[in-house]
Amino acid sequence: MIGYEHILTAEENGVGIVTMNRPDVLNAMNRQLTVELHDVLQGYVANDDIGCIVITGSGDRAFSAGGDIHEQRENDRKFTQVELDAHNEKYLHISYDIGACPKPTIGMMNGLAYGGAAVLSSSLDIRIGCEDTKFRFLAAAYGRINSTWTLPNQVGWPIAKELLFTARVVEAEEAYRIGLLNHLVPRVELRAKTMEIASMIAGNHRESVKGIKQLLLDDMGGSLKDHWDNEKHFTRHVLRGAKAEDAFPDFIARKGRLAE
Repeated sequence: MIGYEHILTAEENGVGIVTMNRPDVLNAMNRQLTVELHDVLQGYVANDDIGCIVITGSGDRAFSAGGDIHEQRENDRKFTQVELDAHNEKYLHISYDIGACPKPTIGMMNGLAYGGAAVLSSSLDIRIGCEDTKFRFLAAAYGRINSTWTLPNQVGWPIAKELLFTARVVEAEEAYRIGLLNHLVPRVELRAKTMEIASMIAGNHRESVKGIKQLLLDDMGGSLKDHWDNEKHFTRHVLRGAKAEDAFPDFIARKGRLAE
């Protein structure tokens, strides 16, 4: 597999392991990382030796802090809205492709997953966490909308509404209780537990597992594409997402430092 700037890859027992690797910014997901993540997943989908895909983050603090706000802010200044819409269309499709990945995906949640990283984690099939895992679906706090087509499929409508409406932090114990985490283990056991589940999946009949996933996605009362299309239409034509300058004033004032 080709080298990447912000992604590390490994293969083990039929499992493809993808590590988001920008530890200096808590693995914030800039456009380059997002493109690389999509590329490596597509490669694993096409690789018959891979039966399951694990996604995690480097370091011991964060799966990912979410979207790269500094890059978003710069792009808002650099491009017109028409140009931004054209650019963003590509990244919207990447988000959908991850959620609809034909092979099972597991999040090895080694730390916080906020904003765009919470969206990513909620689009995966399974999440395995440790005591430092926490989620925050932040869109309502900064004038945007996301996760309406992913989170309800993981925790059900009532809990999804609460988490999306409040944008509050979900600590590890609660995440496990509500089903946002499939397993909660001590950090020292996180990789072993993740690989245990992933290897079991990869060891099963590949086409059967893919068929089960496809049927589950198709039978959610409406297709995943319908959910995704509705969210995309709403955020484009009903409530357009806030610019980075307006959405993240506190973050910008802190010059990117995490709030205490």
